[in-house]
Amino acid sequence: MRILLAEDTKDMNRAVTVMLEHAGYAVDPVYDGGAAWEALRQNVYDGVILDIMMPVMSGLEVLNAARQSGIDTPVLLLTAKAEIDDRVDGLDAGANDYLTKPFAMKELLARVRTMLRTYDTYHEPALTFADLKLDAEAMSLTAENSIHLSRRECALLKELIVNRDRELSTEYLLEHNWRDDPSAGADEVWLYISYLNGKLESIASSVKVAGEQGGSFHLITKS
Repeated sequence: MRILLAEDTKDMNRAVTVMLEHAGYAVDPVYDGGAAWEALRQNVYDGVILDIMMPVMSGLEVLNAARQSGIDTPVLLLTAKAEIDDRVDGLDAGANDYLTKPFAMKELLARVRTMLRTYDTYHEPALTFADLKLDAEAMSLTAENSIHLSRRECALLKELIVNRDRELSTEYLLEHNWRDDPSAGADEVWLYISYLNGKLESIASSVKVAGEQGGSFHLITKS
């Protein structure tokens, strides 16, 4: 797999490059946003790591340009602790994840692996979990019976299936599935979790969404 790394601090850039190459990735390192955008225009990458604060073009400017050009390569943003608004703007612009500096190299590598795996899974036309089959294109859900999902329900269940190996907090779901509705809150997430559980019961599935209002959620199979 080929990764574009855009980080203007040369020591950091080199350290991350060595770590990724040691893990088996091919890495194209660049040191400013202009070079990152040019590389994205000319090459195909499996993933991109973008520092937000860079000369020529910021990471957010590169991300916006990529998404507006139809480039949907997964992007991990590197941010400073003080750049909270930039993190939100990055997620709104289409970033797949962010990591706050300073970070452990092992965590960065884990985030990259998760980002690439999630991207590959998320773009499969059909997703399965236990006795469930989700057709995201038709927005249909099948177990013993079939049912149609709303756009929001489909996106929410898709997120839960793709991230089946971890619990997703209410805040995570709001950031990733309610970007178009900044007024949404924990009550709306809980409402749609309830909708999903009702539809899972209606198709006689062994799966349910576990969690409590305002907390974290994950898929389980009922014993």
